[in-house]
Amino acid sequence: MESRRDRGGGSSADAGGGKLDRRVSVLKSNSKSMLLRSQTGDFDHNRWLFETKGKYGIGNAYWSKEEAYNGVDAGMTLNDFMDKPWKPLTRKISVPAAVISPYRVLIVIRLVGLGFFMSWRVRNPNEDAMWLWGISIVCEFWFAFSWLLDQLPKVNPINRAADLAALKEKFEQPSPSNPQGRSDLPGVDLFISTADPDKEPPLVTANTLLSILAVEYPVEKVSVYISDDGAAILTFEAMAEAVNFAELWVPFCRKHNIEPRNPDSYFSIKKDPTKNKMKPDFVKDRRWIKREYDEFKVRINGLPDAIKKRCEMYNSKQLEMKDQKENSTEEGDKIDQVEEATWMADGTHWPGTWFKPATDHKKGDHAGILQIMSKVPESEPVMGYHDEKKLDFTGIDIRLPMFAYVSREKRPGYDHNKKAGAMNALVRASAVLSNGPFILNLDCDHYIYNSMAIREGICYMMDRGGDRVCYVQFPQRFEGIDPSDRYANHNTVFFDGNMRALDGLQGPVYVGTGCMFRRYALYGFHPPRANEYTGIFGQYKQPAPNIQGQPDQEEAADAQTTGLHPDLELPKKFGNSTVFTDSIAVAEFQGRPLADHASVKNGRPPGALTAPRAPLDAPTVAEAVAVISCWYEDGTEWGDRIGWIYGSVTEDVVTGYRMHNRGWRSIYCITKRDAFRGTAPINLTDRLHQVLRWATGSVEIFFSRNNAFLATRRLKFLQRLAYLNVGIYPFTSIYLCVYCFLPALCLFSGQFIVSGLSVVFLCYLLGITTCLILLSLLEVKWSGIALEEWWRNEQFWVIGGTSAHLAAVLQGLLKVLAGIEISFTLTSKSAAEDEDDVYADLYVVKWTSLFVMPLTIIVVNLVAVVIGIAKTIYSVIPQWNKLLGGCFFSFWVLAHMYPFAKGLMGRRGRVPTIVWVWSGLLSITVALLWITISPPDGGGVNVVNTSIEII
Repeated sequence: MESRRDRGGGSSADAGGGKLDRRVSVLKSNSKSMLLRSQTGDFDHNRWLFETKGKYGIGNAYWSKEEAYNGVDAGMTLNDFMDKPWKPLTRKISVPAAVISPYRVLIVIRLVGLGFFMSWRVRNPNEDAMWLWGISIVCEFWFAFSWLLDQLPKVNPINRAADLAALKEKFEQPSPSNPQGRSDLPGVDLFISTADPDKEPPLVTANTLLSILAVEYPVEKVSVYISDDGAAILTFEAMAEAVNFAELWVPFCRKHNIEPRNPDSYFSIKKDPTKNKMKPDFVKDRRWIKREYDEFKVRINGLPDAIKKRCEMYNSKQLEMKDQKENSTEEGDKIDQVEEATWMADGTHWPGTWFKPATDHKKGDHAGILQIMSKVPESEPVMGYHDEKKLDFTGIDIRLPMFAYVSREKRPGYDHNKKAGAMNALVRASAVLSNGPFILNLDCDHYIYNSMAIREGICYMMDRGGDRVCYVQFPQRFEGIDPSDRYANHNTVFFDGNMRALDGLQGPVYVGTGCMFRRYALYGFHPPRANEYTGIFGQYKQPAPNIQGQPDQEEAADAQTTGLHPDLELPKKFGNSTVFTDSIAVAEFQGRPLADHASVKNGRPPGALTAPRAPLDAPTVAEAVAVISCWYEDGTEWGDRIGWIYGSVTEDVVTGYRMHNRGWRSIYCITKRDAFRGTAPINLTDRLHQVLRWATGSVEIFFSRNNAFLATRRLKFLQRLAYLNVGIYPFTSIYLCVYCFLPALCLFSGQFIVSGLSVVFLCYLLGITTCLILLSLLEVKWSGIALEEWWRNEQFWVIGGTSAHLAAVLQGLLKVLAGIEISFTLTSKSAAEDEDDVYADLYVVKWTSLFVMPLTIIVVNLVAVVIGIAKTIYSVIPQWNKLLGGCFFSFWVLAHMYPFAKGLMGRRGRVPTIVWVWSGLLSITVALLWITISPPDGGGVNVVNTSIEII
């Protein structure tokens, strides 16, 4: 130690041991300048670095031997810092305790308060109006139960974040197992679903396809499929045009890092397009590609006329040939009648549906179609070059992902199971052609808004424990919604509140689009590890028995699954395609996380997915055509245990429920930039019919084996409550409708739900309401939604509950009990007044039977307020407290119904005639009914006589 101090040139007072010598530099020279301090009295470290030519080192820990502390070897070399520490791909971000703790406390306080309040209500009936008291008690008990089902799953909301840099470092950088640095990421198959080009414009679908083809993911790992369930030639040729335009659009996006990569949305952006763009040829390129896109739109818009003219030309030639044959044949010989066919550009018959339906060429009766429009790309990047007629793509990868047009076979007598059947056909076809271990499905009007979205989803699948994730659900974001969001189309309370909270349990529900699936989980298999939850509240957790088996081991699987819950039985009947069944094990292996750390279970070795894909051959494509035939699912478990589940309008929720029921978990991925964007109906009628379809599916779930009451022990208790609420929430409409009429009944009868507005009742009401408001404010805080969005959601909950939800319950009950199908269709429609107005459809009034109940509630409450005020003013002994209670609750109902009333008025408050007719009929009916039930007292003489008798 002494020699060390001597070599350092310092005194014994300055030295405190070897560690201190290495940490606090001992100067090589005795220069006085090195002892100078700054004016603040602190050591001038910058000057010390300058005069000693020192370095901070790597992480303030490593120093080279030449510049070590006074030549002392610390025993560390640069190699000690070459092995980087293991990095997780994702991290969980908890909601701050300052927000979530009071939130949970308030839930408990309100729950206790509701218990005391309901107990007080039961013990204090209104003897003068027992019927009002009884109705209100039943409704309030149901509302308390419904609130509990909705609130309890929200006790553990979380946020998540993905590390894209770590993903690139792990899977796309050179390493001993991947010396060339090829992408080791798993493949992703992207599905687009469409059915009718008249309702889903081909230009919208083409823009969605373009945004997918330009996604930021290894090109050779991406395969795109479109399911055209209408087999329309218009969609087919529009997709072909889109692929041709993609050869220009995709390299342009890569060259200039364009966002979003939907050309229609990109060119509609109102902000400065040159922001953050530094390449000098950007303006020229953008101007050129804009002109090309305009020409592309014109070609798409002109396709219907071009196809019809082509068909007329070929059909006329066929007629001419028929006439020539008839003239050349002998009399008596008959020539088959020439059908008016639909022709492709190559002069052959279109195998799908024709403009004039014919046998084998109409909806529900046509052959299966599979066309590879963009071949499997090369495994190595193909760089572009300078072309004077096009853009300069020098140094830009110009490859396109593989793209296939698919239309499954349909024949009479087969149940094709709508969208779920179409998606299952795509699952089988994609397994044969590309077999990506992950599947991302999108509706034709939902495009990729964030080109890095797929990478963020893959982070959760490839992270430690990701092998237990069945799907990653992204939130749905919408464009074209009116600024006030009158009918809560954005649905932010659900997507930013409920779904974020479910992510803290077992995962969000599947909502139909913008979801990345693990293919192996979609096949109905179990996760590699699962837990079972026992006890009344599922408080005891234990590892679930591992039930594994291959689809060809039917006998072993039967022995293993004896006595299990039906959802826990292993899938066995995949169909007779050996190519498909052989692909299952491959997809499972490729979907495993990277085994780059001891804590990663069920992983795969690094570099296993760097081999190039083999090109497609004719037998493979023929096999893919075979698996989309209408008979392939006969005698299989498709739709029952495998793939998208059949038997419900909301097949998405049921499919996700089955996966959770097997022990899988899901992830909710909220990206900083929206992952996907789509469109939503802004018209009142369209919005209510959308809600009607969702609610009808929920009623079907409640009356099926997918009811959460029948779930397995692998479903967490709070997750079970969330799924139970999915099936029960439409039934709240019955009690909500009754409760909305209660204020009017109070005003008509002069009574109230309680005997009087006592201090106890008002204190209970104030406490419960205040607690609910505070809960809502805290929920707004942790979910990030706005107060206006929360209020719009509350308003539309009442509007939808009294219309679409009630109709769904009626429809579901009639279907289950009597087998009667009821559909609510539009009966009249007024045209939009301003075609140039983006929100013109908001003001279009389309009368539907769903309007009857909300309109009745509004009219009855308005009439009741008028009658109640009149009765109170002209009564001998006015009951002002009861009038005040009735009017307050009537105005509460009317405030929630305000968006509905505004929607009925159309633009500039023009109320349709049918609304006036209904309002008048309802007003007269209510008045006559009340006069019949409670006739008014006689004139003044009788009153005097009555008073005399009392005296």
